[in-house]
Amino acid sequence: MSENRFQNKYRIPSSRAEWHSYEGGGFFVTVCTQYRQNYFGEIECGEMRLSELGKYLAEQIVITPQMRSDMNVEIPSFVIMPNHVHMIVVINVNEYNALDYNAVFQCRDAMHCVSTTTTTMCNGDKIRNRFSPQSKNLASVVRGIKIATTVFARKNNIPFAWQTRYYDRIIRNTAEMNRIAWYIENNVAHWEEDENHLDV
Repeated sequence: MSENRFQNKYRIPSSRAEWHSYEGGGFFVTVCTQYRQNYFGEIECGEMRLSELGKYLAEQIVITPQMRSDMNVEIPSFVIMPNHVHMIVVINVNEYNALDYNAVFQCRDAMHCVSTTTTTMCNGDKIRNRFSPQSKNLASVVRGIKIATTVFARKNNIPFAWQTRYYDRIIRNTAEMNRIAWYIENNVAHWEEDENHLDV
């Protein structure tokens, strides 16, 4: 267990893919509220009725591409549920990832050519990795949305907390993108079967 310690404290191992810098590409992201509490509204008659906090969260998601125009971010699809939000986040080529992101994915064996050090070898070429600091990547996009929502809740005395971590899946092709988009668009209709639907 000693390998899971940092500065003599236990740490949670990252669930992120070690071969991907998360600075470019498409991602299916799910962020839940703490203890799956229904802070964002309720589903009534097959429609999501957003709370004040849910409406603010929607605004933050919509304005994120504009706020992060330097990253060339798109959020083409999202749905806010009572206790979680699903988003497709696309980080296109930009000044932060153009060199490294393209070079890594030209490597035939991307699973083994990326490390968390400052440089790595891929087909004999050195590629800079940008895993630290954690900015201008997927984590910074999600973090920005979470922080803005939390600040709004505190300013308006709305009880609220996010789950500490979030879930992401790297979208690998158009077919997968289409399946995820369908899932997001139909999420409200399938709320009763949703794993995050807790009867409380």
